[in-house]
Amino acid sequence: MIKKLILIFAMCSALLAAANEPYTIYPVPHKQVMNPGTASFSQEVFILAEPGIDEATINRAKQVLSEHGLTPVLKIGPNTPSNKRSIVLLGVNGSNKMFDGWTTQLKIDKSIFNLPKYDRHIISLISDDDDTVLAIVGENTDAVFCGLASLEQMLDRGTTNLPCVTIYDYADVKERGIIEGYYGVPYSAEVTKDLFRFMARYKMNTYMYGAKSDPYHSRYWGDPYPTTITEDQQRIGYLTQDMMRDITKVAHETKVNFIWAIHPGKAFANAEDPQVLDKIMAKFESMHKLGVRQFGVFVDDVGVPSDPAIMKLCADNLTALQNRIDARWNTRGAIATDTVKLLHYVPQLYAYSWVSQERAREFFESLSTTPEKINIYITGSNVWSVPNNEDLAVVKNWLGREVSWWWNYPCNDQDPTKLFVMDTYSNFRDETHIDNLSRIEKHLKGLNTLIINPMQQGELSKIALFSVADYSWNNAAFDNFDSWDAAIPAVVGKEYAQAFKKLAPYLRYYDNDAIGYRVDNYYKSIKSGKANHKALLNELREVNEACQEIKEMKNSGSESDRLLYADVQPWLLKLEAMTGEAIAHFEGNHEQLVDYENNPDFQFETLGGMGEEITLKVLTAEPSNVRLMPLLLESLRKLSSVKKANQ
Repeated sequence: MIKKLILIFAMCSALLAAANEPYTIYPVPHKQVMNPGTASFSQEVFILAEPGIDEATINRAKQVLSEHGLTPVLKIGPNTPSNKRSIVLLGVNGSNKMFDGWTTQLKIDKSIFNLPKYDRHIISLISDDDDTVLAIVGENTDAVFCGLASLEQMLDRGTTNLPCVTIYDYADVKERGIIEGYYGVPYSAEVTKDLFRFMARYKMNTYMYGAKSDPYHSRYWGDPYPTTITEDQQRIGYLTQDMMRDITKVAHETKVNFIWAIHPGKAFANAEDPQVLDKIMAKFESMHKLGVRQFGVFVDDVGVPSDPAIMKLCADNLTALQNRIDARWNTRGAIATDTVKLLHYVPQLYAYSWVSQERAREFFESLSTTPEKINIYITGSNVWSVPNNEDLAVVKNWLGREVSWWWNYPCNDQDPTKLFVMDTYSNFRDETHIDNLSRIEKHLKGLNTLIINPMQQGELSKIALFSVADYSWNNAAFDNFDSWDAAIPAVVGKEYAQAFKKLAPYLRYYDNDAIGYRVDNYYKSIKSGKANHKALLNELREVNEACQEIKEMKNSGSESDRLLYADVQPWLLKLEAMTGEAIAHFEGNHEQLVDYENNPDFQFETLGGMGEEITLKVLTAEPSNVRLMPLLLESLRKLSSVKKANQ
């Protein structure tokens, strides 16, 4: 069977090298080459995995197959059926094992493994009259895991008559994902785990936990997490040890590096506190027992040091901490699953324009003495900068290594009543603090890590996260609108995608793009003496109907749907009320006025501050606040005036 497939592949592959890409996959692969024919999977699919493939990757392969109605079987045994077989091969490049040798016989171009890229892998689907073979070879088991995300999307189009293909793929950025570092209510354990599963589907591998309002990250940074919490504490993001243990379990299953970060604040640079590293290591020890295998240290937002001695102390403490971690968990003979990956460090000066160029250079040069493997973060020249080559080059020159980027996007902790659920460039326009004219670089240089600081609404943040995953995987192929268009069904599902696309422009604060021209035309018709609200009324009805459709997610059988509804509820219900009241006005069916400011259905809780200064606030959502709300208020004011005149 294998020899026959090799012969077919060799005869036709050269002829098809320049064919069109047969699959739509996100993140966009770097290269697809069509192979001859089509392939169909039989009910049973045999998984052959080389010794270098770990359990999490094998389990992911089984999950992908079973979720598409196929039955995974781990090996071909004596009871192999004699009819058509389907096989998934999982291997590591250079292993000289079965699959590595098989790709050599197929003469598959393996030059991508020489590129200075990350998570490099090849997927090849070929078939003959007897057998279908889907092979994934990666630079390591993690790269094969990424390849399974592509297989999942290939199977989304069905399990029969699939175009045969070879996909050559890799990531442009090494670490890709999320930094939960906003000021607000931390994500629940359920949202965090759901985000991990989403990240696995779209080739993201990094989640740094540094929730500003988690007291055990900041205020009680030296204390272990509690074993029990109250319902009120859980509502505002507190986590127990069991919750944290459950979070790390899912992180390992999804191959997301869950980095738990500590925020000792000024204590990290306090020469009068020689025990600070002992305290940090004690906390790390407690977190290691809960399953954490990577750590971070935050000293952001506590003031930028100007004293060279303090800068040196920070660098020395960081070096000593990395050495202590290695001595504790990374010694020769340590159990692989107990080892701890490199440190991540967010310094005091993360936006280098805060100080003079000379002082910024001095600051980052002090950190250049730390172990090169430590990831050191910036947000660019400013807090809200979009990743760009100019800032990367400046800091890389000072630091002497590649830079990690904490991207404050689509973070809404400075605009908590607003949602950013549109395409990337529309979100840039909507976000008060981001330069509206910012554009994505086609080729980022000198970037090690790109992680985004999301909204307090974790499920809704998936929309932006999807496109950032797309961009960080393949810089040059990123298409703003195509990526957003693909993100909506990926986040809300095909069933609700059309309704959510209708609503997304109205969930924004700035709704001019959504309804502005209809409002303008309505006002023009009034001035012309021929008032015509037909187009406006039809639009309001469509939006109101979409609101009602999305409300069905509240009782969905999918946990992701229910979690997303909880995020969007205050904005959705307020938008439904706004459109409903406007419709009633235009139809002449005037109902009792809605209280848009104090209605608890339109409100949500948020937290502000860090450490000992955490405060709880109740805010009101603000959807469609620029055009629809003024239209509604003006119409209701006129109605109120008419009523008073008639009394």
